[in-house]
Amino acid sequence: MSEPDFKPALGWWDATMIVAGSMIGSGIFIVSADITRHVGSAGWLLAVWGITGFMTITAAVSYGELSGMFPKAGGQYVYLKEAYNPLVAFLYGWSLFGVIQTGTIAAVGVAFAKFTAYLLPYFSEDNILFRINVFSVSTGQMLSIGLIAMLTFVNSRGVEGGKRIQTFFTSVKLLSLFMLIVFGLALSDEKAWRANWSDAWNLHALQSDGAFNAYTTFAAMGAIVSAMVGAIFSSDAWNNVTFIAKEIKNPQRNIGLSLFLGAVIVIVIYLLTNLMYTAVLPMAEIATADKDRVAAAVAQNILGDSGTLLIAVMIMISAFGCANGMILTGARVLYTMAKDGLFFPQAGHLNKFSVPAKALWIQFIAAGLLCVSGRYGDILDMISFVVVIFYVLTIAGIFILRKTRPTASRPYLAFGYPWLPGIYILMGTAFCVFLILFKPAYTIFGLMIALAGVPVYYRLIRSQKTPQTIADP
Repeated sequence: MSEPDFKPALGWWDATMIVAGSMIGSGIFIVSADITRHVGSAGWLLAVWGITGFMTITAAVSYGELSGMFPKAGGQYVYLKEAYNPLVAFLYGWSLFGVIQTGTIAAVGVAFAKFTAYLLPYFSEDNILFRINVFSVSTGQMLSIGLIAMLTFVNSRGVEGGKRIQTFFTSVKLLSLFMLIVFGLALSDEKAWRANWSDAWNLHALQSDGAFNAYTTFAAMGAIVSAMVGAIFSSDAWNNVTFIAKEIKNPQRNIGLSLFLGAVIVIVIYLLTNLMYTAVLPMAEIATADKDRVAAAVAQNILGDSGTLLIAVMIMISAFGCANGMILTGARVLYTMAKDGLFFPQAGHLNKFSVPAKALWIQFIAAGLLCVSGRYGDILDMISFVVVIFYVLTIAGIFILRKTRPTASRPYLAFGYPWLPGIYILMGTAFCVFLILFKPAYTIFGLMIALAGVPVYYRLIRSQKTPQTIADP
């Protein structure tokens, strides 16, 4: 009896909801505080989100060409293998499994639990269930693991269940964010607006006491790059829809369309949300919001105590949908790696529901361990360098494939080629260079995670019974 194959059950709108839902987690509610501390002014706050948005949309429309050429499970992993070699693809898959995907799943799961504690204090991260020396597990961590386990189970029963969850929760959180923007702008503080925009382009560091420090030109570039770390993570995961190409109807058309629509919808929402923040709170209050919860401070200002509860529910909805999208898609990369002999063999099989259930549960174990490690936040920050490097490599792959496979079928061509993809490569490279200069700990740790995959790759190659089935780079 032959093994089941993936079922193309997702239309262009389902795919768009996966793009948007995977991008919007808890970041938009929080990271603007850190961005404001770096740039100090309303204009530059919007500029950081605008630059990030431009990079995201440019990358998304560039990936459309690759998705049309290789409509296969695994998406970006496949693109890197086809443009470069199996080693580069493996390092991406290794980083994705080790921290990028599983770390983000853990982070949004913990965010869900943290804001559930606003409604149900029992799930506070301070409510410790048990402790062994310095290691402890809280009710909040257990809730986050329970959430990931539940979504993993739903997605292991077929793509339809995950699709319904994704469409519903993404629609709800987009509508919720839109309503928050409308209420915030309608009930804005004219005094705060005038103060924020009267000196909107004065780039400076904003201290917790309201004082500010001017930058040299070189330091200003570093400040902008540092500020972009949070915005890039909040805008990441748009590429996840490429992982499930074989489950999308007419993938040559619909993946590129969903990448563009999903990225544009989210970036517009992000820009309007930050514009609304500047209409309600002075920049100093945005920078010093309690635990960086800018959206909660805005809602408190507009709606009083009930506003905090409203934001808690919004973040719970947002985190739920984000976790589901990343759980659904990430396991397909592990499946494809297993098919290439570069991951646990069990992950390379589909169950009777035509989904890689074992890959889903392996992904759950890794994310669950990160939930209880307490280090997921640090790891996610430090991996930003690696995330952008792989985006740059993938988009550079378009240029390589235009040369090496000029006659290959390309149902969709990268918009603005060669200029827009080239601009992204330059911007992404500049981002990484400045991150090396100004936050070396971020880059060193991220590189260590990625490069640790090199010996693992060669060990896997040596251990295979038929190593010739995979080309050695």
